[in-house]
Amino acid sequence: MFSSISLNLMHQITGFLLDPVVWGLLFFIALAVYETGLALGERFGGIQRIADTSGLAGLRQAGKRRIERADFITRIAPMLGLMGTLIPLGPGLAALGEGELTILTTAMTVAFDTTVIGLLAGIIGFVLGRMRRRWYDAAMEAYEAQGVVTHG
Repeated sequence: MFSSISLNLMHQITGFLLDPVVWGLLFFIALAVYETGLALGERFGGIQRIADTSGLAGLRQAGKRRIERADFITRIAPMLGLMGTLIPLGPGLAALGEGELTILTTAMTVAFDTTVIGLLAGIIGFVLGRMRRRWYDAAMEAYEAQGVVTHG
C-alpha cells in the first residue's frame, strides 16, 4: 500500500505542475500563431524562394524542419491540455466533498480552459502540418519535374 507520505508527495508534485502546464499552453498557442504566419509566407512565395536559393536538398530540409514543428505542436499541446484538465480536478473534487463550491467552480473553469487551449493549439498544428506536407511535396515534385535534381 501507499503511505500517506508518498501520496502527499505525489499530490505536492502534481500541484506544482499546474503553473508550468499553463505557461506551456500559452507558449504553444503563441507558437501556433507564429507558425500560421510562417505558413502564410510559405504559401505565398516562401517555398519557391527556398527552392530557388537552396535547391531540392534545402527545400527538403526546410520542409522537414517546419513539418516537424507543426507535428510537435499537434502532439504536445493536447497532452498539456489534458494535464491542465486533470491537475485542478483533484483539489476541486476534494473541495466538493467539503461543500466548497467556489473552489470547485474555479477548478472546473481552469480544467475546461486548459482543455480548450490545448485542443486549439493541437488543431492549428495538425492543419499546418497537413498543409505543409502537401505544399512541400508539390514543390519538390515540381522541382524534380524541371529536371534540376541535385544529389544530397
